[in-house]
Amino acid sequence: MYKLFLRPILFSFEPEKAHLITFWWLNMICKIPLAKNILRSFYVVENEKLSREIFGIKFPNPVGLAAGLDKNALLIDEWENVGFGFVEIGTVTPLPQAGNDQPRLFRLPDDKAIINRMGFNNDGMKVIAQRLKNRKSKIIIGGNIGKNKITENENAGLDYKKCFAELYPFVDYFVVNVSSPNTPGLRALQEKEPLMKILNQLQKLNSVTEKRKPLLLKIAPDLSNEQLDDIAEIAVNTALDGLIATNTTISRENLTHENAKETGGLSGAPLCNRSTEVIKYLHKKLGNKIPIIASGGVMTTNDAIEKMNAGAALVQVYTGFIYEGPALVKQINQQLLWQQA
Repeated sequence: MYKLFLRPILFSFEPEKAHLITFWWLNMICKIPLAKNILRSFYVVENEKLSREIFGIKFPNPVGLAAGLDKNALLIDEWENVGFGFVEIGTVTPLPQAGNDQPRLFRLPDDKAIINRMGFNNDGMKVIAQRLKNRKSKIIIGGNIGKNKITENENAGLDYKKCFAELYPFVDYFVVNVSSPNTPGLRALQEKEPLMKILNQLQKLNSVTEKRKPLLLKIAPDLSNEQLDDIAEIAVNTALDGLIATNTTISRENLTHENAKETGGLSGAPLCNRSTEVIKYLHKKLGNKIPIIASGGVMTTNDAIEKMNAGAALVQVYTGFIYEGPALVKQINQQLLWQQA
């Protein structure tokens, strides 16, 4: 239904407008009990065999919504009705910021991809924390946190600590985002020394909380093997609970659509193989000591299974959800059940 009827309508609008329409539509449907139940009957797969316990959290199923789609935690009570086992909000920054100038989101239908240069547009940690406080569902929430554009890199740790403290009561795990290509200078924080500093500051703060929250790091797909070696070493030395591989890429290899010329981070099918390579490399280095969440290019059930076979414990979708709709979440979960039958 989505691909035949809804997607052509949504794709007739500019991407950000389509995003708003989708959010309005899902919100309205879930306000009507009968409609919500019908939606759940179409897309939700409930089976104990799908559950996964990762870094001390029991996930009802291993398919999550990646950060970036619901930056502002606007639909926290709705996502479980289309089958997700968890949702990652953000990236959240201490202060609200508008992000980069529009247009900043571009579809590449020929390549089954999206380019974005959003620039951490979000309502800020205090507004988002209040929304999380008022939520009714018990869906597992990850808090993806970053620094404001105006914050110099040498002071970045303070921004991450502010977000951690503000969101701590309302999220189940945290993700440190230093890998977005859309905030100038942010990826420099992936270098060994500044990254160790930020992670150690957060772990110190985490250690004095009432209940320690899992801390994860989201990395770029554009890192060399030597840089991935550093990431693996840092993950062990800072006692990270997990890694997310990967963020969007700055590569434009083998693209055919005219929007390929746009700057920003590329997501979708062209990212799939590289993301899987990174997962496989890190899993070989780390084994099962540090779980990996796969993110990047999950467009089909086979993509999800390949990433799990490469060493991922959970998967996240974003661009695949935009192109394939909620049926993708259902299909992945069904395929996992069939494999266990």
